Amino acid sequence: MRVVNKIVLASLNPHKFLEFRSLLSHYPEVELLSVEGLIRNAGKLDSVETHPSYLENALAKSRLANQGCHYPCLADDSGLEVISLQGRPGVKSRRYALPKAGQSQDHANVQKLLEELQGKPESERQARFVATLALSLEGISLHAAGILEGTIAQSPRGTHGFGYDPIFIPKGSNRTLAEMTDAEKNSISHRAVALKELMTIARARNIQFARP
Repeated sequence: MRVVNKIVLASLNPHKFLEFRSLLSHYPEVELLSVEGLIRNAGKLDSVETHPSYLENALAKSRLANQGCHYPCLADDSGLEVISLQGRPGVKSRRYALPKAGQSQDHANVQKLLEELQGKPESERQARFVATLALSLEGISLHAAGILEGTIAQSPRGTHGFGYDPIFIPKGSNRTLAEMTDAEKNSISHRAVALKELMTIARARNIQFARP
């Protein structure tokens, strides 16, 4: 039996760290640690995210982080897939657009996607968020995926969240993810679904989560 009480998040994204810390609050026996300052090769995490699938990218990041420390390492790769755009931006969601001077990457991505969907009816704005998580520890890697179905709004709405949250309306809602509270988003998000599945898989593999 493997006992886990601390997990390192293999990501340099501060928004993602806060989101996963909130998600892991449902598992109080686990403490989430930031990879920054913990391993020497943390700066290389972004450079290994070059694979054609979410799973390959997540595994590459979790394994790289795990090589640099003795803690279990969790990584995710996620993306937004728009049906009428043949699944774009997909695995390239994070750097989908080239920002203009003074423009954030998130804003550039949102604007490019809205321009591509300009004038399209709701039936052609169907999309889904996809997340794949990978947990690497003691020579093994586990993985799980989660999906959140929805549509793309005509324009950004809301001030919460990050990435494409201001233009993604989950199925069954009339609000974007950015208009929801953190608790509301984290109860339905693709990462929440994936994390729940990953924890179930880990326990089935005789991994126990417990505080020291």
